[in-house]
Amino acid sequence: MKNLSKIFLIAFLFISLVRGAAYANGPAESGEEKKFSPGDLIMHHILDAHEWEFAHGLAIPLPVIIYSEKGLDVFSSSHLYHSPDRTYNGYHLNHHDKIEPVDKSRTIYDISITKNVASMFISVAILVLIFIGIAKSYGKTKGKAPKGIQSFFEPIIMYIRDDIGKGTIGPKYERFMPYLLTVFFFIWFNNLLGLFPGGANLTGNIAVTFILALLTFLVTTFSANGNYWKHILWTPGVPLPLRIIILPIEIVGMFTKPFSLMVRLFANITAGHIIILSFISLIFMFESYAVGFASTAFAVFMSMLELFVALLQAYVFTLLSAMYFASAVEEHHDHDYDHGH
Repeated sequence: MKNLSKIFLIAFLFISLVRGAAYANGPAESGEEKKFSPGDLIMHHILDAHEWEFAHGLAIPLPVIIYSEKGLDVFSSSHLYHSPDRTYNGYHLNHHDKIEPVDKSRTIYDISITKNVASMFISVAILVLIFIGIAKSYGKTKGKAPKGIQSFFEPIIMYIRDDIGKGTIGPKYERFMPYLLTVFFFIWFNNLLGLFPGGANLTGNIAVTFILALLTFLVTTFSANGNYWKHILWTPGVPLPLRIIILPIEIVGMFTKPFSLMVRLFANITAGHIIILSFISLIFMFESYAVGFASTAFAVFMSMLELFVALLQAYVFTLLSAMYFASAVEEHHDHDYDHGH
């Protein structure tokens, strides 16, 4: 165990140093010597892009897919990044890595495969391969102790089923388990992939967390029974004047719950990346061995803490989703009120 801890610590030290080397220069304009800017560095690496950059000068171009009144345009993003003015075929790539038409009167729809989209495809492929393998293992080892990767994931799956699903939702938990398991492992895996050097900040993208929160909202809304809607629209056991006051509060609460899910995941993951990048930036700002040593130590510590946060945020999102589902299918709201008053 001690040797494993040493290997783990050395691995994270190596990753932090690699990240520092990869992030040192940030975005650079061709032919320009730019002064180091921590703000540009941080924004460049937490935002989405049309190429997947692993280190300065080492990037994989991704397909650009633009739909406009002229039809569909498909080309490699390298045409934009390698152009002196970042312009190609009537399109311009601005400093935020957003594609806009050179002719401002045109309307375009960018449906490109960006870094975040490519990362999502990779994470989904990993999830599918792992859990198809686990499903096959269940068939082969039925009635026996789990082996290999199944033995690692089975306790996690059982915990989500028994403690989060059954413990929170109750007897009707089974119909929600596919969603709860999917959202837990999707968030967890993408949180972890974002910690690798050159990894995409997928779960730190507000659009991704919005869709996840929207899915929780839709499942809650369309699974809700009459008791749920009665509690929302005409709270039982409350005097009429208060019902009129409570009604808009309850309706707003329907939307603030998924909103909090969206913001919590986005803010926690993005904040972790910003802190790590800030520590790395200090090395190149001060150019001091003392600062470099201290910054590296803090970056390693934050990277290890981010491992815990990656799991914690997946757990929190899944648990809160289960709590919302529980409120939607609960059958005994009226028994909580004293009708004698």
